[in-house]
Amino acid sequence: MDNHSQPGKRRTRFIVLKGRPLLAAVLLIVVLVVISTNSFWRMMYPIEYQSNIQSAASFAKVDPLLIASVIRVESKFDTQDVSHAGAVGLMQLMPDTAEWIADTIRQQTTGSGGAVNRLPKDDKQLASPQYNILIGSWYVQNLIQQFHGNVTAGIAAYNAGPKRVQGWLSTGTWDGKLEDINQIPVGETRHFVDRVFYNYNLYKKIYGRDPQWQVHS
Repeated sequence: MDNHSQPGKRRTRFIVLKGRPLLAAVLLIVVLVVISTNSFWRMMYPIEYQSNIQSAASFAKVDPLLIASVIRVESKFDTQDVSHAGAVGLMQLMPDTAEWIADTIRQQTTGSGGAVNRLPKDDKQLASPQYNILIGSWYVQNLIQQFHGNVTAGIAAYNAGPKRVQGWLSTGTWDGKLEDINQIPVGETRHFVDRVFYNYNLYKKIYGRDPQWQVHS
């Protein structure tokens, strides 16, 4: 009896083992299909506060995906985030800087619209997404303009300050190019710029074809 039953067991075990590669192949195909979908990557790299970002970016005339990238690096979309230096909110703005930005926007005679009229007279609402993203987006665009359209230098200045970045450029310490950020002498700024543009490139691949994420002039 034992001699007759043993081959059957072997055949059953062989059939089970033979089916495992097929199951593995099917699962691999399913995984590949899932990760190739845009929905999967949007789930992996979500953008919160989308309407606030799009509205503020449209007002400031800056790429909303760039703003989303700055927010992701600065606060990971946590409105309650406060740095050890006192920077507040989604875009990690210092209260003094935020006050200067708001005052500057209010003094503008063109392009103000309703957004400027809604700016509070103090910084008590600095952590609110609408206010924080609005003035943060304007500041990003302002810095880019200060560096004559150099987005990389503008983003570096967002972290290190425009005077410091201007010093690096004027002395030849850094040429202002993204591919040469290893020349940036401050590790925190170098890391910040690298992370912002890493996320920016990902966001452009994931959301870039969506009309609502286009830059509106």
